[in-house]
Amino acid sequence: MSKDERVEAVLDAAYTCFTRHGVRRTTMDDIARAAGMSRPAVYQHVRNKEDAFHRLVERMLDDALEATRQALAQGGEPAPRILGALRPKLEMVMRVWHDSPAHAAELLAVDARLSGELLAHYDETMRGLLRDALRHSGLGPDSAETAELLLALTRGLEADTTDPQTAFGLLRRGVELMIAGLTADRETTP
Repeated sequence: MSKDERVEAVLDAAYTCFTRHGVRRTTMDDIARAAGMSRPAVYQHVRNKEDAFHRLVERMLDDALEATRQALAQGGEPAPRILGALRPKLEMVMRVWHDSPAHAAELLAVDARLSGELLAHYDETMRGLLRDALRHSGLGPDSAETAELLLALTRGLEADTTDPQTAFGLLRRGVELMIAGLTADRETTP
């Protein structure tokens, strides 16, 4: 197994432990057992539990950004592309709630405390990607404001995880309405 594969195994094990026990109750021994490694071997890849959490969040957000970039690279109408760009983070949050109903609130709160700079980087990157996509689609005069509204819509939907299908439906409808409004504005502006 390569070093990268071992790091991935440690992060996968950390996710399993964090969703099973919560971050506070998870120990490095738990992560080592779940990874099938000795505790000293785990320490070769992460400094401590907080580092494992930080790197796990980084991986999850990087995966969401990669899926966003892929969605925006697709051709076609802007609404499905924008929806595809916003959906990965909402899916990530819903997955955490699904995998750990008892600890998701803690995981997401710890996420903000231990990984605030990662979330800030994610949001800033998303703003740029959305602004560029809106401008490229000819919907750009207020693209910074529209990008912020789209992110706010998604964050609001992340707060209610009782019915993921409803959340995804509301995201789709919200994006469609915003894009329709921008398209109508573009067509009526001289």
